[in-house]
Amino acid sequence: MATVLSVSGSPSASSRTNRLLRHLDERLVAHGHHVVPLDVRTVPAEALLGADFRHPAIVEVTELFARADGVVVGSPVYKAAYSGVLKALLDLLPQYALSGKTVLPLATGGSLAHVLAIDYALRPVLTSMGAAHIVQGWFTLDKDLTVDDDGSLTVAPAAEEALARVVDQFSAALGSAPLLAAAS
Repeated sequence: MATVLSVSGSPSASSRTNRLLRHLDERLVAHGHHVVPLDVRTVPAEALLGADFRHPAIVEVTELFARADGVVVGSPVYKAAYSGVLKALLDLLPQYALSGKTVLPLATGGSLAHVLAIDYALRPVLTSMGAAHIVQGWFTLDKDLTVDDDGSLTVAPAAEEALARVVDQFSAALGSAPLLAAAS
């Protein structure tokens, strides 16, 4: 069983991105993984914006990354890139915080014009942070994510199928990581 850190880079408490990540967390748990959710918006702003590496919340987040076998990183797309709050957090992590980790990048947005934000904005940062393996990411349109009256999330069938596929690939990559390490 792998430990997965599921990072929501949305600045909004009611965001579709956050709800989508928590929805996908359930699938990872069903695969037998231990999932630790992290909503970046809950990290104190003074620590993020003041680049306070020694703030207890930043120290704790850094430790969460260190303990994770895999990381899911999700963000809404703003101005063709991932969110500023996610950028602020990634800037405070050690340069190689993703070393040896399998990573699944996810993004949400209102238009297909933003679909390349994963490959052109997020993936290079994750690579520079030493990710061992970045699996195929996925962009989900906001229109495919409906928040129900009870707060639960309904994902359009085609989007749900695609997301299940990338989450299953991520899960499989996590399961094979120890075998790859043992073979070297």
